[in-house]
Amino acid sequence: MAEKVPQTLANHGRLDPPFHLFILPVFAISFIASIVHVFFHPRWGSAWLIVVSFALLVLAFKSRLYALRNQDRIIRLEERLRLATLLSPPLRGRIGELTEAQLIGLRFASDAELPALCEKALANKLSRADIKKEIQNWRPDYWRV
Repeated sequence: MAEKVPQTLANHGRLDPPFHLFILPVFAISFIASIVHVFFHPRWGSAWLIVVSFALLVLAFKSRLYALRNQDRIIRLEERLRLATLLSPPLRGRIGELTEAQLIGLRFASDAELPALCEKALANKLSRADIKKEIQNWRPDYWRV
């Protein structure tokens, strides 16, 4: 089996080939083709084809967003549990102040740097992107879709 490339801030975004390179292009091209079709053959059936193809395009996006949103909820729970075990008692009491975006950003921080980064995120109200930029020892997440 091939070795996984070490994950970093620069390469942690993922491309899902079946979704990004097949499903989205097929639905997008179908939507455009239905618009062209109604231009050359203006009928109610052709117009309805635009509605159906647009609905399929929206369905593809919404399905993807539902999966990502569910993963965000799971990450939020995992990170709260992780923080509860790694933070000192005074800082542990402030876990609830972290935003969802901050929790998602903190998931990439190593256990050693997590407490300091968490404190910095709370004090400076760091965004998800700012938190990721601060991470020195990247903890990879290869499971994200």
